[in-house]
Amino acid sequence: MQIQVVRKILEHNEETAKRLHDTFRSHKTLVINLMSSPGAGKTTLLEATLDTLQRSFNTAVIEGDISTTRDAERIAATGAQTLQINTDGACHLDSSMLLQALEHLDLSSLDLLFIENVGNLVCPAEFDLGEDVTVTLLSVPEGDDKPEKYPGMFAKSHALILNKTDLLPYLSFDVKRAETAARTVNRDLLFFAVSAATGEGLEGWTQWIADRVREKKAA
Repeated sequence: MQIQVVRKILEHNEETAKRLHDTFRSHKTLVINLMSSPGAGKTTLLEATLDTLQRSFNTAVIEGDISTTRDAERIAATGAQTLQINTDGACHLDSSMLLQALEHLDLSSLDLLFIENVGNLVCPAEFDLGEDVTVTLLSVPEGDDKPEKYPGMFAKSHALILNKTDLLPYLSFDVKRAETAARTVNRDLLFFAVSAATGEGLEGWTQWIADRVREKKAA
């Protein structure tokens, strides 16, 4: 019976995610689902990313957290339209939560939508949100073994961002090991090494997003 319940939950999520995907496609809005463990630097990365991309694209951010609006307040300070989803204990966003949040966004005016998922390296990977691009953020202080410990997250992602590279001289982290392990479960995974704090490596990341936005607009 438990397996049947879980299956029904996932099936419902998939049905709603398909509706979302069709909606995003009709509006030609590129949607990026950003996932990581807590403290990896998603919000700092978004702040730096928005600083560049908002010059060219109309952008919004949906913030997912168990509680508080702290990250949403930081993102709103960049000038990006920002919505907060508090899950009240759930360890991930699901497509129904996102569908409700979209009632407050005018997708026809948006080129790019970021979803900052709840900090967790397990559950968010199981719930499709209708996004075009799934990105996992890994930070240097977490250790280089995370792709081996949490393969599901990396297997689903289109890109892996290694953040906090400015700390590499001070910590034991093998960049090659982490990249190789991630590509063992996902050979097509793109890899970006950045420091959101210093700006190092961000140009390649933001250019990749800009190219994807233009591709979707032209499709």
